[in-house]
Amino acid sequence: MVLMTEKRKASREKTKAYRIKSVTILFMTLFLTCTDHDDPIQNDKITLTYWSANNQYEMDLAAKLVLEWNEKYPDVQVKHQPIPESRSSEEVILASVVGKKTPDVYSNMWPGDVALYVRANVLENLDQFVDFDSLANDRYDPEKYKESKHNDGHVYQILWKTNPIMLIYNKKIFKEAGYENPPETYAEYLDLAEKVSKDTNGDGYVDRWVGITQILVTWWQRFFDYYTLYIAATGGKTFLEGDSVTFNNEMSVQVYRFLQTLFKKNYFPLERMDARADVFLHSIVASRFTGPWEITHAEKFKPEGFEFDFAPVPRPAKSGGPSYTYGDYKSIVIFKNTKYPQESWEFVKYLVSKKADLQLLQSTDQLPVRKNILSDSLFQPYFENNPMMLRFAKQAQFVRGVDSSPVLREIFDAISQEFEACVIYGKKTPEEAVENAARRAKLVME
Repeated sequence: MVLMTEKRKASREKTKAYRIKSVTILFMTLFLTCTDHDDPIQNDKITLTYWSANNQYEMDLAAKLVLEWNEKYPDVQVKHQPIPESRSSEEVILASVVGKKTPDVYSNMWPGDVALYVRANVLENLDQFVDFDSLANDRYDPEKYKESKHNDGHVYQILWKTNPIMLIYNKKIFKEAGYENPPETYAEYLDLAEKVSKDTNGDGYVDRWVGITQILVTWWQRFFDYYTLYIAATGGKTFLEGDSVTFNNEMSVQVYRFLQTLFKKNYFPLERMDARADVFLHSIVASRFTGPWEITHAEKFKPEGFEFDFAPVPRPAKSGGPSYTYGDYKSIVIFKNTKYPQESWEFVKYLVSKKADLQLLQSTDQLPVRKNILSDSLFQPYFENNPMMLRFAKQAQFVRGVDSSPVLREIFDAISQEFEACVIYGKKTPEEAVENAARRAKLVME
C-alpha cells in the first residue's frame, strides 16, 4: 500500500512537471510569435488581435470575416492569427494567460475553462455592455442563456457554435447485419456488434469491428465516448449540481459496463489506428461517435458506392423522451488585457451576427448556437441543400455542454484514468471505477 502511494505521488509529480514544462515551452513560443500585441495603436488606428481555431475551414472563415470588418471599419482594424499549434488549444490559452500574451478576442474557448479564467480574473464580464441583453435575447433560448452564465451570475462567454456528437454508421454493413435502422439501445448495439465484428480474411484475427474510440487517457478524449453516453443515458444530466458531484449513479455504471463489454469482446479495437487510412471509410469499423465536421470529410474521401448516415448515440434502454448528447460548444471571449473592451465587444457582435452565423454554416459545417435556426428563413436554404446537417441541427435542440467549475479538467482526468483501468484493461469493475472517479472528483472540489 505504501509502495502504491509512493507510485501515485511520483506519477502525479511527473504529470505536474510535464505540464509545467509544456506551459514553459508554449510561453516561449507565444513570446516569440506575439510580441507586437503590446503596441495596439498604429498610424492612429486601433488594432485588435483576434485568435481563431487553427483548422483550415475556420481560418478561412476568420480571414473572410476580418477582411469584411476591416473594410467596413477602417479606424478599428483587426489582426487575425490562428491559435498557435499544440496538443490542444486549451494548453495554448493557459500558456498565453500565464505569459500575459492573450489576444483581445478569442473564438475557440472551451466553456469548461471559463470558470478557471474567471477565478484568475482574466476575462471581461460581457453583461457590462449596454446592448448585451439585446444580443442574448436574440441569440439564446432561456436554457442556453442559463448555460452561458457563470456561478456568480455574470456572463463571460458567448456560446458561439455547437457540434452535437452523434453516431456515424456504414449503412451497408448495418443492413447486412439485419439493421435497416440503427440500434437505439445498448442491447441492440451489442447484438449488432456480435454480427459485425469478425475475422474477414480467415487469418485468425478480428479485422473488422463495430466501432472505435480513442484509448488515450487524455482527459478531453472522454468527451466523445463516456461523457456523450452519460448525457444520453441520463436524459441530459451533467456531472455537477452546484458543488455536489452527482455522476456516482447507476447510469454511469451502465455506461462504463457498456464500453467495457465492447472492448472485452473485441467489438472495439484495443489499439490506436490514427496512422491508418480512415478506418470508417475503408469499412474497417462500422460506426463511431463524431460530429458534423465528419460530413465534408466523408463526402470528399468516401469510396464509390459507400453510404453513410447519422443517428443518436445508443442509450441503456428505449425511452419516449428526446435523446440528448454532448454539444461540444466553443465560445467567444474577450480577455481583460485588451485596451479596447468596447471595440472588442463590437467585433464580437459582428462575429455572431446572423450573416456571420450563415457563413459559419456554409464554410465549416458547424452549427451556430442560435435559437429558431430551423425556422429562420435565412438558414432554410442551407439546410435544404445539406440534409445531413439538418439532422445535427435537430439534435442541437437536445445537447448539453459542461459544468462551470475551475477544476473540471481534473475531474475529467480522474474519469479518464478510471476509464483506462476499467474499460481498456478490465482491472476494475464499472462500480469501482465510478466510485473511485467520484471520490477523486469530490477531493478536487474541496
